[in-house]
Amino acid sequence: MTEQPGARDPKQLRASDADRERVAQLLHTAMGEGRITMAELEERLGAVYAAKTLGDLEPVVEDLPGVVAIPQAAAQLPAVSQARLPETRIGGKPGSTTSIAIMSGVSRKGNWVVPPQHNSFAFWGGTEIDLRKARFAERHSTITAVAIMGAVEITVPDDIHVEVTGFGLMGAFESTDKKGAAPEDSVPPDAPTVKINGLAFWGAVEVRRVPRDPKRKQVER
Repeated sequence: MTEQPGARDPKQLRASDADRERVAQLLHTAMGEGRITMAELEERLGAVYAAKTLGDLEPVVEDLPGVVAIPQAAAQLPAVSQARLPETRIGGKPGSTTSIAIMSGVSRKGNWVVPPQHNSFAFWGGTEIDLRKARFAERHSTITAVAIMGAVEITVPDDIHVEVTGFGLMGAFESTDKKGAAPEDSVPPDAPTVKINGLAFWGAVEVRRVPRDPKRKQVER
């Protein structure tokens, strides 16, 4: 039988955030059952979050039992069900507990695991902490940011809880919602929670809530 003109290979369809999170949940289940190790989980999760198409997701779970073909499963699951997937960003080996910049700059971003306590210090320098692609070792994390004649910039996605309680002394310790960010009360109850405290002395600590998907900002506004 010849392929109908215009027919598209489902594997070439773009993967959504919900597709990636569903596969990530399958991997967490597999680790809990002892089928893969923590190291394998972290390696495969990197491939999952880098996947652009449904076909890219298939090799990540093809050796696990009971997995339905990714394109087929994506077509069968309604969008509402995908949006309510269990939280999968919690767990993993904690990353660095400090980010220190003295007359220099340092950043923590990309695919890293936020420890329960992270201390960030900037003196005549700047530190950048970006949580948009981060995982969290535990559901509740605390970031203590101290900026003395320096700056600490913390970027958090709008689908996690964030509490800011820092203090500014002849400086600024503030939190802002960037254009397009969803309201705090729309964050799922089981999402990670990050508390940010500390001090800004003749310096600044800025916490920015931004859309998880930067394209959404262009669509909504």
